[in-house]
Amino acid sequence: MDDGDKFMVALKSFVRAGSSTADTLAELDRAIDDSGMAPSLVYVFYDGVHDDEAIFDYVRTRFPQAAMLGGTSCNGVMSESGLGGGGSIGMLLIEDAEGDYGAAAVRLGTDPAACAEQAIHAALAAADCAGELPELIWIYQAPGQEEAVIEGLRRVVGDRCPIIGGSSADNDVRGAWRQLGPDGPMSDGLVVAVLFSSRGIGFAFQGGYEPSGHSGIVTRVGYDRSGESGVATRVRGRQILTIDNEPAAEVYNRWIGGDLAEKLDAGGSILANTTMYPLGIDAGKIEGVTYYLLIHPDKILDGRALSTFACIEEGTRLYSMRGKRERLIERAGRVAAAATANLAGGSKSLAGGLVVYCAGCMLAVGEQMPEVSDAVSASFEGLPFLGCFTVGEQGSMLEKNAHGNLMISAIAFAR
Repeated sequence: MDDGDKFMVALKSFVRAGSSTADTLAELDRAIDDSGMAPSLVYVFYDGVHDDEAIFDYVRTRFPQAAMLGGTSCNGVMSESGLGGGGSIGMLLIEDAEGDYGAAAVRLGTDPAACAEQAIHAALAAADCAGELPELIWIYQAPGQEEAVIEGLRRVVGDRCPIIGGSSADNDVRGAWRQLGPDGPMSDGLVVAVLFSSRGIGFAFQGGYEPSGHSGIVTRVGYDRSGESGVATRVRGRQILTIDNEPAAEVYNRWIGGDLAEKLDAGGSILANTTMYPLGIDAGKIEGVTYYLLIHPDKILDGRALSTFACIEEGTRLYSMRGKRERLIERAGRVAAAATANLAGGSKSLAGGLVVYCAGCMLAVGEQMPEVSDAVSASFEGLPFLGCFTVGEQGSMLEKNAHGNLMISAIAFAR
């Protein structure tokens, strides 16, 4: 190794699967031993069947100086080696002697925006970069307060810094997701990492769906409440009561061809029925091409209202979207390629990457998921990457940080 190589950014991914957390960690440790890595940052994602405390103890003991973050990922992880599958634990080690990295975690209480502010200041302090603007912020959090978290982070960095990440998932949307930060595992928390790479980071955030031709205006939503006061602070929420002054579920059912007719009165979960038919919000255009932020309807409520996995404001025009397996497979590779293209040196400077892929898309793709990991690996030219599967995705789209569903985000590290 020459003197120039000593200061390159290096990535290595490690994935092992098994039913015993101790045995799986032992296998990972043997592989990591052979790598000789001294990481500045460790990402760790894993199937929720595993013991969080054991994983935390291992990472903290093995890499005491590294910033760390991660948590549960639906049915495991993927990497350049393929789909890890059920029972898998994955780690991505990033070695960058000239960069600065810090992580911090908080529990999300009644004021998640304030908690997010607290967390980013703590992460900056951990990186010894208080008051500085990171190149990128990476987050992993409990689902449910994503918009408030982004609002809190924006109070500190605005949209000058991309916010990328995901909402931790379990294997069957029962709420058994967890987050892992520098203080240990949580089930109701937020982990924030600040990245000051010495060589640069590229990023991309997209969905794999297209408009079906139907659209309408959100005319009434269920309000978000603020803290214990119960005061409505914005005309936005995760319950769409009406579209064009009609019950939202009735309108949505027409848009998707009547597939929900039998559930309109009974109500309940429609998550599996709607993965290929999300709602979209026009996020703007690039070279004449419209980009959409996607919203996943998950339940029909009383009064034929719709519950969603993301907040929507009254007055927003919603577009009916549709997807195909082939597009969801191809899109992951395209997002990874777009992140790589955003590096100053393009693919010639690529060291590897990190991908967030929606768990709903993963379940919809099913047996073809190995093709997704292959597509990402091809775009990252076979270099190390780690992918997690989430129930909410955060990213920067048209220079604005946002939360969406059924999305894909990627970051690429320059070496």
